[in-house]
Amino acid sequence: MTDWLDLIAIVLVLCGAILCLTAALGIMRFKDVPTRLHAATKPQVLGFLLICLAIALALHTWAVVAFLVPVVLIQLATAPLAAHMVGRQAYRNGTLRSDELYTDELARDRESEG
Repeated sequence: MTDWLDLIAIVLVLCGAILCLTAALGIMRFKDVPTRLHAATKPQVLGFLLICLAIALALHTWAVVAFLVPVVLIQLATAPLAAHMVGRQAYRNGTLRSDELYTDELARDRESEG
């Protein structure tokens, strides 16, 4: 049974590493802020979750699971929040191309600031 769990853990680590690699490549390859934010958050968080699941399966202890649960929850809370703040700052700086936006929900707020 432990051999199968170790094999599953190896596959999960490899899948998580591939997702993290694609996130890094997406950050380097994409040209604008919104696409870079998607590349930075979505595959990176899923890759991180897969690696944490692999660690929990490989080490077989509840102490490891108890340690990984808050780490995963913090990652799930902070990654979208950080992406939102980076996107909002890009909008305020003017580095985000407004002609590519379908709807500009912050235009009214930006006009009242300036």
